[in-house]
Amino acid sequence: MDEVRLTSLVPAGGCARKLPAEDLAELLAHLAPFPHPWVDPEVGPMDDAAILCPPSGPRLVFTVDFITPVVDDPESFGAIAAANAISDVYAMGGEPQVALAVCGVPPSGLPAGAMARIFRGGRDKAAEAGCAIAGGHTIVDPELKYGLAVIGTLEGGRSFAHLHARPGDRLVLTKPLGVGVASQALKQQRLAPAELAQAVTVMTTLNRGAKDAALAADVRAATDVTGFGLLGHLHHLLLGAKLAARVSASAVPLLPFARRLVEQDACSGGSKRNQAAAESWTRFAPGIDAAQRLLLSDAQTSGGLLLAVPAAAESRLLAELERRGTLARAVIGELVSGSPGEIEVGS
Repeated sequence: MDEVRLTSLVPAGGCARKLPAEDLAELLAHLAPFPHPWVDPEVGPMDDAAILCPPSGPRLVFTVDFITPVVDDPESFGAIAAANAISDVYAMGGEPQVALAVCGVPPSGLPAGAMARIFRGGRDKAAEAGCAIAGGHTIVDPELKYGLAVIGTLEGGRSFAHLHARPGDRLVLTKPLGVGVASQALKQQRLAPAELAQAVTVMTTLNRGAKDAALAADVRAATDVTGFGLLGHLHHLLLGAKLAARVSASAVPLLPFARRLVEQDACSGGSKRNQAAAESWTRFAPGIDAAQRLLLSDAQTSGGLLLAVPAAAESRLLAELERRGTLARAVIGELVSGSPGEIEVGS
């Protein structure tokens, strides 16, 4: 079988395929959780992973995440999907330990060796994180998808759950935005090879260094920026903390070609839905143009961590992030008292 573009097999790729946040909230509103002594009740429904408290041993972080292709290279797709799933553990302050693979294979099959390359990419990226893939489950599915269910340990029992954030905490972002529009441009065959390489680097970079820096600098709360975009994930953190936020659009790091791609309408349906949802709880300064608004809601796949750090520890966090070589270490705003979930975006 000839090579096939993986992104051509699906209508949309990566975390842009998430169920819209408002639909998810409506669904969860009708489901009362079953209480269990292992489940930490302080972790909210929009936190990045569950925290388990078994009767002996360390507290655990538990998550599952799988995506459709955002790139055409099988090994890169597997690596991105693994990094994206493992990121949920890092976003809670945990260290990944073991995972199970989840995969849907199109009934028409894939080019010879492509599935093995996807699994190899995922295995190698998980191994880089010190996480063993111990098994998994595959099904025949109309759309190609791959991801991991991951269990990690919570170092020292601390977590970065949303409710721990406090007024005055600074917001620090550890990867640039723009991989969502890059993935859409690739699907449209309008992304240059050098731009693709930059986007793949962002998506395959583990958030381990950001998590380690956050623990060293006493970060209080965190989230990873994925399918709901920067504003969407910040909104969920704010709802959990019962706070509001101020964000400076000019301080948000972007891939150098991201604005051009937005202006060329390389925007996924998921990003546009994110932007529409954000309009109801975000106040934009008059100088924030349409491209900036879209990028702040761009559906990321395997994005960075958004960290809420006490103001007194901001310099220490930035130094720890620099020491660990994170792709960005941008102070983009702060948490404030106000209507829970509301965001003010200034220039």
